[in-house]
Amino acid sequence: MPAISLPDGSVRTFDGAVTGTTIAASIGPGLAKAALAMEIDGKLVDLATEISADASIKFITKKDDAILPMIRHDAAHVLAEAVQTLWPETQVTIGPSIKDGFYYDFSREKPFTPEDFEAIETKMRDIIAGNAAFTREVWDRNEAIRFFEEKGEHFKAELIRDLPESEDISIYRQGEWLDLCRGPHLRGTADVGTAFKLMRVAGAYWRGDHRNPMLTRIYGTAWRDKKELDAYLLRLEEAEKRDHRRIGREMDLFHLQEEAVGQIFWHRKGWRIYSVLQDYMRRIQNKHNYEEVRTPQLVDRALWEASGHWDKYREHMFIARVEDEDKTLALKPMNCPCHVQIFRHGLRSYRELPLRMAEFGACHRYEPSGALHGIMRVRGFTQDDAHIFCTEEQIADETAKFVRMLDEVYKDLGFENFKIKFSDRPETRAGDDATWDRAETALKTACELVGVEYELNPGDGAFYGPKLEFVLTDAIGRDWQCGTLQVDYVLPERLDASYIGEDSQRHRPVMLHRAILGSFERFIGILIEQYAGKFPLWLAPTQVVVASIVSDAADYAHEVAKQLKDAGLQVETDVRNDKINAKIREHSLARVPVILVVGRREAEERKVAMRRLGGAQQTILSLDEAVKELAAEATPPDLARVIAKD
Repeated sequence: MPAISLPDGSVRTFDGAVTGTTIAASIGPGLAKAALAMEIDGKLVDLATEISADASIKFITKKDDAILPMIRHDAAHVLAEAVQTLWPETQVTIGPSIKDGFYYDFSREKPFTPEDFEAIETKMRDIIAGNAAFTREVWDRNEAIRFFEEKGEHFKAELIRDLPESEDISIYRQGEWLDLCRGPHLRGTADVGTAFKLMRVAGAYWRGDHRNPMLTRIYGTAWRDKKELDAYLLRLEEAEKRDHRRIGREMDLFHLQEEAVGQIFWHRKGWRIYSVLQDYMRRIQNKHNYEEVRTPQLVDRALWEASGHWDKYREHMFIARVEDEDKTLALKPMNCPCHVQIFRHGLRSYRELPLRMAEFGACHRYEPSGALHGIMRVRGFTQDDAHIFCTEEQIADETAKFVRMLDEVYKDLGFENFKIKFSDRPETRAGDDATWDRAETALKTACELVGVEYELNPGDGAFYGPKLEFVLTDAIGRDWQCGTLQVDYVLPERLDASYIGEDSQRHRPVMLHRAILGSFERFIGILIEQYAGKFPLWLAPTQVVVASIVSDAADYAHEVAKQLKDAGLQVETDVRNDKINAKIREHSLARVPVILVVGRREAEERKVAMRRLGGAQQTILSLDEAVKELAAEATPPDLARVIAKD
């Protein structure tokens, strides 16, 4: 007689094994209609799952965020059925839910195109209207392989062969159509609803390996209702307007080209943003007692083997052979093993801890060309990287200091709030379970002591330790994981880092890996999209344009520009023989924050007419007032705080 505990504290008993469908019906017709899935002791399952022992359950309805991945997963199955109904020769492969949507990979001699979407969406609506139930079956492994081979579904047969012998071969039916799938699923195809849309197609190698066949991937999005779908499409439209690649071209910030795939050619204006941001981060780090270092770009493979990175990241490393020395070197994909080498150079004392070592480290990683995305995902990048060598007792204090520092930086850069995820041990990892227990306990204890709240992100830790991930939300509601703090007991052990303790004995330091921006390149891309290129004055690549109305005012325009430059601003003059409205329009499109307009009257009275980007009005100021106001506004926020204290 299973006893079923419900979220309200009540307990219901049943004579034998019972399904979620039966339990919901016993509670009432409203829940029976609303329940789409359930959690058994925290695990998401189908409503049809039988419960034969005491358990705690929670019903999942459309109001719960947990339903969205299920809607999207089911939409992928409906998409696959629609495609095979329309084009029976197509082989299906895999189709997961992803952030904001889903995709399915298909093998077909003629790749799909967006022109096929109308027919596919129509067939999907027919399947949804049919409301075929999702039902789970467990098949014999050999029977399943034979079934899919006879159907010509060679990819599915391969997947089954590669599953562990201990794993059930789980098949889900929806009417006559079926697919290999672990589940869980909703009750039936009607639960998917009609708030979906196919978005785009892309090429994808089978299992992500370029040596395997190329498949066609169809991406879609699915939501609980049309209101959510429309809001998402509106966000996409806004995101397209803010695309850093388009704005980068319009503002002449950078470019990319085939001769340096995945690497950035920074133009003068883009490099200005980069330099100002780096200078700001250097001052912040100095204030928080970090010592800046610089480590080599090319390092012998022996160090990467010792650290464990060779086994873990070899496929992402760029390799260089030194033939006359018979050596294999790698361009560093990360800075941490090199920082351990600096720590190991000389005898360290406990009095030096915590030692905070920072580097604006240039790194290189091989990313497949299909994964590259503007300056957001590249092969050459610079991390705002640092490693804190400390004792176990210092972890909590260092965590608190880091979170305060990160909060300061994010607020200065225009991000008021962030979320924190706690990523624990991955399946493939270095170090034994006892070491991981210590590391995870230390980081969780640190979070509790400093009052940091987090959501669990299971299995996504680094291979050497658990981590906190700091997730920003931008102006249009998108999340960006940027900062990170990782607790590492493994690397100091593998690379033999030690310090002399108060007891005169050698001890291993704990190594905290931390970054705030992540990489300058990606973060600048995020900033471009956050501000839609309309940067605050201190970050803007061109802060002021002085534009003349008539040629007689050209000399005064140059004088105004010189005074602004002397005050530290980035200034351009526009004394061309064009109409002032055309000049204002041009510089507004270039997203210049401030335009100072000068004519004969302004020159005679030593004044300027100030126009702000996005504003329709202009303000008349004396030249001295304008210089003072703009110089103050262009001061980076950390320096402005220092000035305010003085």
